[in-house]
Amino acid sequence: MQIKNRQQILLFVALGALLFFVGDHLIFTPMVNGWEARTKRIAELKKSIEQGEMLQARDQAIRDHWSQMRTNTLSSNASLAESQIFKAFDRWSHDSRMKVGSIKPQWKHNDDFTTLECRANATGDIQSLSKFIYDVEKDPLAVKVDSVEITSRDNNGQQLSLVLQVSGLVLNQTQ
Repeated sequence: MQIKNRQQILLFVALGALLFFVGDHLIFTPMVNGWEARTKRIAELKKSIEQGEMLQARDQAIRDHWSQMRTNTLSSNASLAESQIFKAFDRWSHDSRMKVGSIKPQWKHNDDFTTLECRANATGDIQSLSKFIYDVEKDPLAVKVDSVEITSRDNNGQQLSLVLQVSGLVLNQTQ
């Protein structure tokens, strides 16, 4: 084989490799990356559509649940809201046979809602204590348990002391 032919073949091979490299980095790789990005976006959109369809299917149930939650919030009147909380504590303590010593209410204000935080001290045995906490959690009134402290008042652990902090929800009128 002649040197000139060999140089031409090597030149064509080098140009071919260069074209392949440029084609891969400038055309093929961006195209594949674009396809992958579009595939991910399509998957996200499909998931979003499925979630939207599920929400639409559950629309009435969600609205009913929100309506029930709104009706179980505390009154926007401060004294009435405190009265609701005190009556709830009376109901819970009576049902569970706990002795509530003190309840200290404190108001916390936000833009969209207000909470009435209450710290209560109570005493009783383990059965009454568990029933009391269960009643608080299961009550339809819009309260949640923020913290619970349980200590023993005797050496055997028969008499327990409970410090419970609950928050009651008050929605502002704009809701």
